[in-house]
Amino acid sequence: MRLQSPISPKCIDTPAQRPLNGRGGAGTACRDGYVSIEGGVLSYREWGHGPATVVLLHGISSAAASWDDCAPLLAGEARIIAWNAPGYADSTALPQLQPLASHYADRLSSLLQALQIKRCLLVGHSLGAMMAVAYANLPRSVAHELLLISPALGYGGPEPARPPEVVRQGRIAALQEKGIEGMAQALPSRLLTARATEAQRQRVVNVARQLSEGGYRQAVEMLCGDAIQNYPAPKVPTKVYCGDQDVVTTPAQSEDYARYLGAPFGFIHDAGHACYIEQPQRVAALIRDRLSRAQGLQEKAS
Repeated sequence: MRLQSPISPKCIDTPAQRPLNGRGGAGTACRDGYVSIEGGVLSYREWGHGPATVVLLHGISSAAASWDDCAPLLAGEARIIAWNAPGYADSTALPQLQPLASHYADRLSSLLQALQIKRCLLVGHSLGAMMAVAYANLPRSVAHELLLISPALGYGGPEPARPPEVVRQGRIAALQEKGIEGMAQALPSRLLTARATEAQRQRVVNVARQLSEGGYRQAVEMLCGDAIQNYPAPKVPTKVYCGDQDVVTTPAQSEDYARYLGAPFGFIHDAGHACYIEQPQRVAALIRDRLSRAQGLQEKAS
């Protein structure tokens, strides 16, 4: 059963802005915010301002902070919101032990309602792409377009690429054997190409070492118990991209999913799975292009 959205979520005062060492030029400081919901809080990171809004959803080993190199590049053109999914950073975990993407989507709806966002470009990376598609299927969705980057397909569908119990066992065993710190240290070699900089590798490690074991376990259950094709193709324009050297969600499977949707597909060159960390300028350019397209359509309509 799908979790119902909490009633009347409210914004909580945010702490002081955090400068990002001048990335993207002046005005790129971010601020961390919190939304009060029934049963806890949702946390997010915000940059910029403007009539347009972009909402960024991270993957299973990430958090809002993983967008710190990409989001500031767009801060002069739009309001950028990167959430911490339930169970990540300061966001309260979901009550379900085995949540579905729809449960995360309901929490996302609460966040956007509290922030009074009426229309947004929704960008989902990896597991965040599954959440984005689930959200786009909600009657109350405010996403006017989806950008799915290296989408995780999930293993809870009728024809999974691997048995879900095998995937679950492997991920939980790695957590138990290595711990959060050990997993974090091993991630760069899998998520980035050999050409990634040391700073990019450290970004992956620093974000992943902040993972909550409980939040990660819930996300593993969602990955293994749900599938992106369990949700109908979004009715809004959708585009799919993948790092051309992604070994986690491969270009072939991303292209297959784009074909299933009837959506355009493209590569992010010289990038592995964590493409918005490895190629932040290229990913920002893709988002900027979709913003420009949406603005053009609005102007024509008016």
